[in-house]
Amino acid sequence: MNPFTMRKIAVEARNIAVSYDGGKTRVLHDINLDIRPGEFFALLGPSGSGKSTLLRLIAGFVPAQSGELLVGGEDVSRVPAHLRYIGMVFQSYALWPHMTVAQNVAFGLVERKVARDVIDKKVAAILELVGLTGYGTRRSNQLSGGQQQRVALARTLVIEPRVLLLDEPLSNLDAKLRVQMRQELKRLQNTLGITTIFVTHDQEEALTTCDRIAVMDGGVIQQVGAPEELYSRPVNRFVANFVGSINLLPAKIVASDASGSEVECALFGRFRLADQLTVSAGEIAVRPLAMHLAPPGTPARPDDIVISAHIESREFMGEFVRYELKVGDRLLTVDQSHRTHTALFESGSEVRVAVSPAEFRFLAD
Repeated sequence: MNPFTMRKIAVEARNIAVSYDGGKTRVLHDINLDIRPGEFFALLGPSGSGKSTLLRLIAGFVPAQSGELLVGGEDVSRVPAHLRYIGMVFQSYALWPHMTVAQNVAFGLVERKVARDVIDKKVAAILELVGLTGYGTRRSNQLSGGQQQRVALARTLVIEPRVLLLDEPLSNLDAKLRVQMRQELKRLQNTLGITTIFVTHDQEEALTTCDRIAVMDGGVIQQVGAPEELYSRPVNRFVANFVGSINLLPAKIVASDASGSEVECALFGRFRLADQLTVSAGEIAVRPLAMHLAPPGTPARPDDIVISAHIESREFMGEFVRYELKVGDRLLTVDQSHRTHTALFESGSEVRVAVSPAEFRFLAD
């Protein structure tokens, strides 16, 4: 039974701008964002994209020069951090080494002068929820990295914040533990139903964990969408490149009507897309996993586009093999799932490349 009452709160940004150095350095540009009640939402982008600044602004640590921040419909733009009732888990966890796990977790409740019997019940309940029953008397230096993260989460959640903010909480963990902990974060968020905003530069973390993602670059939100939408239908070159691997090839629209558009690409020739496109110049985007390799002369599906290529190099990645192909004077990346006893293509060999037109995405210049 979940003993905590977490209300599902919306978070909305309206025309928010943040600058440093007296306005000389613009960090966030006209940010507009709607995070739904109870949503697990990610801010994804490279270093310097503005994602951590936006998270700290929501927490109340960074002031905006213009715009509004609404939490649960209330404008908190001028409300101090400690009065916003927003919980934040930092990258470093920030546990007090001189305190036990139980004392660390209880700290916020003690500061709020909650009755001791209530504190004990809440601490025990949240430690059970994060899988740390029996660890209350230990100190932080007796815990693994994953356990320290759980304590930091418990300390934040025990005060029942309106919104939970996570600032790259998995970056200090090894690869295997990161996978385990991101699954744990998702389970915990589903159990509590708390609106959660998760900052990361790791696309895999965002795609596997969150309901929706805002991709940021240069202080601007480039696209907001569900993971599959960002992967399959990126709106521009930056999103296409940042969310997964991609091939980008020059192309142009040669005809367009209500039924779709005819595209011309030097590598794949002419083909039709279902989208009605009005722009003329741009690029065709196709994911490496969307293409299929086979020996020359192998039959393809009737609607597939088929071209010939030569293997330049290959990388064995475990679950798949990544091939660099030479097609004329251009290089193409193709990923193929690896199966035991399946022969790999050798460098220099000729292959057939087949792809469905439905796998292409046209990106305007």
